[in-house]
Amino acid sequence: MSRYYWGIDLGGTKIECAVMSYEDDQCVLRERIATEGDKGYEHVLQRIKLLVDLCTDKIGEKPESVGFGTPGTLDPQTGLMKNCNSTSLNGKALDKDLEKLLQVPVKLANDANCFALAEAQLGVVQQVKPDAEVVFGIIMGTGVGAGVVVNGKLVNGRHGIAGEWGHNVLEPNGAPCYCGKAGCLETVISGKGLEAYYQHLANQPLSLPEIVEQAELGESYAQHTLTRLIEKFGLAVAQIINVIDPDVIVVGGGVGNIDALYELGPKAILRHLFNPALDTKIVKPALGDSAGVFGAAMLVK
Repeated sequence: MSRYYWGIDLGGTKIECAVMSYEDDQCVLRERIATEGDKGYEHVLQRIKLLVDLCTDKIGEKPESVGFGTPGTLDPQTGLMKNCNSTSLNGKALDKDLEKLLQVPVKLANDANCFALAEAQLGVVQQVKPDAEVVFGIIMGTGVGAGVVVNGKLVNGRHGIAGEWGHNVLEPNGAPCYCGKAGCLETVISGKGLEAYYQHLANQPLSLPEIVEQAELGESYAQHTLTRLIEKFGLAVAQIINVIDPDVIVVGGGVGNIDALYELGPKAILRHLFNPALDTKIVKPALGDSAGVFGAAMLVK
């Protein structure tokens, strides 16, 4: 039996592999290469094989199986990828193609699911509430994604879309989303959504870190942008708590670095909550950019 379990995070710009020790869940090898997704699906597959071969040479043994974090979802009904912003993956039987190429079993999950699983099992949840039964992991960055972990296991759902929080409609008359709807949460509280809202108010562009900096300096448009973020975050998170009542919510991504989410977010949530108090812990992640690839590995542990 192998001493290691393997995970690969398949991103739009990079592919990262982590080899983890069964003995203590420590990462013994971590490598990354460019995805080169603009060269097409078959090329991406070959890049994955190149990375696996590289890690095999370094670790001295082949993987028995590999977990993959992907930028979309494998549809349980069709067996094909969907909702991938790396569009060359859409409509492909990625798991079957990878198994044929690598000659080992593979297991796929959305990258936000992998984030949630890693933070629940190895990350911040073990620090703040190790007996947590339900964990909701959020990535609020360029887009918005989420995953649900119950009793240490991912919830995938009938359509493979459990945790797709970012594509609930928050503003029915809002900005168009790439998914075809309008006013999705992703268009409102993602980094891009916040930058677009600030530009609409101020008639000039600023990056998210610049907006946060200007808000701290008292600039009114930046402050209004962050106030709106807190209000919309509170409304959207309250709906999640009303439905699945998690013990812990982990907020990752660039937007998750904004301290006001943790200072003012609970009050904004409570205004919409079907409970007189809020006991759910809302915390920053502990694993940084390691969470995705560690969670991918845990799919096959």
